[in-house]
Amino acid sequence: MTENSRPPQSAAAAQRLNDALKRLRARLRTESGQHAIGLTVTQLSVLGSIVRQGPITAARLAAVEHVSAQAVAQNLAVLKAAGLVHSEPDPEDGRRKLISADPTATEMIGRLLAGRDTFLARAIDQLATTPDELKDVEKAIDLLERLAAADPGDGAP
Repeated sequence: MTENSRPPQSAAAAQRLNDALKRLRARLRTESGQHAIGLTVTQLSVLGSIVRQGPITAARLAAVEHVSAQAVAQNLAVLKAAGLVHSEPDPEDGRRKLISADPTATEMIGRLLAGRDTFLARAIDQLATTPDELKDVEKAIDLLERLAAADPGDGAP
């Protein structure tokens, strides 16, 4: 089945899901206080990966973030200038540099994630007021996780 001959229901569902995810991401950025930090979404993503991965090379960071080495270098320059990350020679290979997060960066990422989690927990508590509704939320999460892991291959259903 070609993309143009996709059933209208799945195309409409895809558009609704995309719109809902955009709104949810924007809401999470607002609720977490991300806008007040002054870093872009990409810079925060790179910083979060550095915090989670521990000391990491720029090449590995580019692979983790699914971006080019140039994009990582540009974001690292901003993060270094802000004092949020630093680099040091790799003890196993002095030609490479390992990038680490400053403790203030780790704390900042923790606050952002806690703000997102708090908002989501409150929203779930408000919306899922019965055990059946909570099960529906769990089923929706399962579906979203399956969507994230899906490999549609050649575009066939």
